Amino acid sequence: MARTRNATVTARSSVRARRSRTVLAAGALSTATALAGGCSGGSADAATPPDVPMMQQLGTPEGRLDLVAWTGYAEDGSNDKHVNWVTPFTKATGCRVHTKVADTSDSMVELMKTGQYDGVSASGDASLRLIYSGLVAPVNTGLLGNYDDIAGYLKNQPYNSVSGQMYGVPHGYGANMLMYRTDKMPRPASWNVVWDTNSPAAGHVVAYDSPIYIADAALYLKAHRPDLKITDVYELDGGQFNAAVELLKRQRPNVNQYWANYLDELQSFKSGYNYAGTAWQVTANLATADSAPVATTLPSEGATGWSDTWMVSSKAQHPTCMYKWMNWITTPKVQAQVAQWFGEAPANPKACQYTDRGFCSVYHVGDPVFYKRLAFWKTPVKNCGDDRGNKCVDYTRWAQAWMQIKG
Repeated sequence: MARTRNATVTARSSVRARRSRTVLAAGALSTATALAGGCSGGSADAATPPDVPMMQQLGTPEGRLDLVAWTGYAEDGSNDKHVNWVTPFTKATGCRVHTKVADTSDSMVELMKTGQYDGVSASGDASLRLIYSGLVAPVNTGLLGNYDDIAGYLKNQPYNSVSGQMYGVPHGYGANMLMYRTDKMPRPASWNVVWDTNSPAAGHVVAYDSPIYIADAALYLKAHRPDLKITDVYELDGGQFNAAVELLKRQRPNVNQYWANYLDELQSFKSGYNYAGTAWQVTANLATADSAPVATTLPSEGATGWSDTWMVSSKAQHPTCMYKWMNWITTPKVQAQVAQWFGEAPANPKACQYTDRGFCSVYHVGDPVFYKRLAFWKTPVKNCGDDRGNKCVDYTRWAQAWMQIKG
């Protein structure tokens, strides 16, 4: 996609927003403790969510809205006077927006526990904890005028619904693509370029610095080790989990960088220090805008990814304003603004009529075939979700193993 200087500035801002999601390995054990607390004792391992009432009709807007959100999801012009979809919302509804920016999914869960917020922009590694802890309510999609326009393949997914009941409205999503240096190797057809010891990228592999990266190893094994019978890369029993950990340990000598900050990965690819590894599409856009010989691809095995959902607090003091916000944030024009500022695919494909030319094709907007090849983040819990019962490895052990893998 051809990029103007303004588009490049927007991309840089979007990556600054997205980098806040990174779970630093140095904090992995404390993160694991928080996750373990949120996923045990009848929360994310529970068979059914608590009985939380669903809103049946909208009332008079309450005049205020308190949100927990990722950086870049509720822009009011304070970061860039040209980037503002909050002020028009307030003018249209009378709901004054107060946003608490959270830098991790764990922070979002803890903030929602206070009962002080009306809604949250939850990623898949937080949404189930919120649902099974009774912190969010089922969403009456009939009260959302734009819901029918949301891509069908984003609805009723394991990270935003339970037993066919939606617990939010999809917002945006993205893939953890394979990025590679085009001057160092031809376009890779498989993720084996980052896993094989004899790969042309050996010694110049880059990997995402988070325990959730274990799922990337499981994704590769799912395709190449059918004897392991992996069906869900976040629901690994002991044998499957150990195989993924062993693959990561074998990969370790070939990894020259674990990236937690997009600037580190960007600079390393631009300098030729990295040859291949996991990256976000927006990072690749920045690299090519600076004339670096890089490209991205979705290999034969597919990829992991992330999908975000706006969810309503079960203790919302301003529920009508929250429903008004969910409808506003999913209108085509606002979806286009958020997607381009943040660097993601909008949930509403009608946004493409308002985006820069080429944006939607780069982010595969409205492409169900592409979407179905992605394994979206969700918190690993003991309950395997099948006849194996509580034999899967939870996130606490994922975090512990990640520390050992990196050494």
